[in-house]
Amino acid sequence: MSDELASGLRELAQDAETPPSVSGAEIRLRAVRRRRRRFRWTAVTVAGACAAASLALVVALNLTGGDREDRPSPAASPTAPPSTPSPAAPDATVDLSRRMLTVAGRDLPISSGSVRYPTATGRMMVVTKDSVRTLSLFAGKDLQKVAWVIGLRAADGTTNFVGTLTSDEKAPGNYDVTTGWIGLRRADAVWLYKQLEPGAVIEIRGAATPTPATDLPPSATGGTVLPGGAGGTGGAATYPGRTADTPTPSVPTEPSVVAVPAG
Repeated sequence: MSDELASGLRELAQDAETPPSVSGAEIRLRAVRRRRRRFRWTAVTVAGACAAASLALVVALNLTGGDREDRPSPAASPTAPPSTPSPAAPDATVDLSRRMLTVAGRDLPISSGSVRYPTATGRMMVVTKDSVRTLSLFAGKDLQKVAWVIGLRAADGTTNFVGTLTSDEKAPGNYDVTTGWIGLRRADAVWLYKQLEPGAVIEIRGAATPTPATDLPPSATGGTVLPGGAGGTGGAATYPGRTADTPTPSVPTEPSVVAVPAG
């Protein structure tokens, strides 16, 4: 390109150039203002983001645990006392008022202790089994051998026995003649002996019902006057060979190994 052409173009461009509407100082001032506006917008945006984050945090705390001050802590909450487990159902029950021993759905008539020698109540465990054992019969008259005897013991150490009342098999279910132990008819005693093993629990409930004098045959008392005036020949309660202060004879409690009859 020739110098003449270039010079001509420069002149043409200068002639067509539009002069600025503002001065250079004004242009610089506008640039400063634009920078300030951008800075303020950035600051407002950052502040808004911070405020939004704070609001979200407050909402989250209110939804998850904001009311913790109103709720007691688990440690401060009152705790219910641990429930005591109910005792297991007994293997057999004795109802003294009905004169009945119930086991495995079967009712066995019994004769328990007289009013003077009441049968101890409560839960007892089978601790011994003896084919023959010496017990006190009929209001403590004397000691006799009793067959198929099951020894019982309570938690407090109280002992008792269940065995055959051979001297008067009419007594079970009708009247009470023993010194506290539980008498059964022979067939029932044999069946129960085979039914209950050591560790079985018998629960004895109720109280013996006084028997009217008309219900007691002379054989049930052997001449001994029982409470209520039944039996014997005298008008006052007498116990041959025993007084009110005479303790009941002790009975050994060692178990013995026995053979149970079949059937």
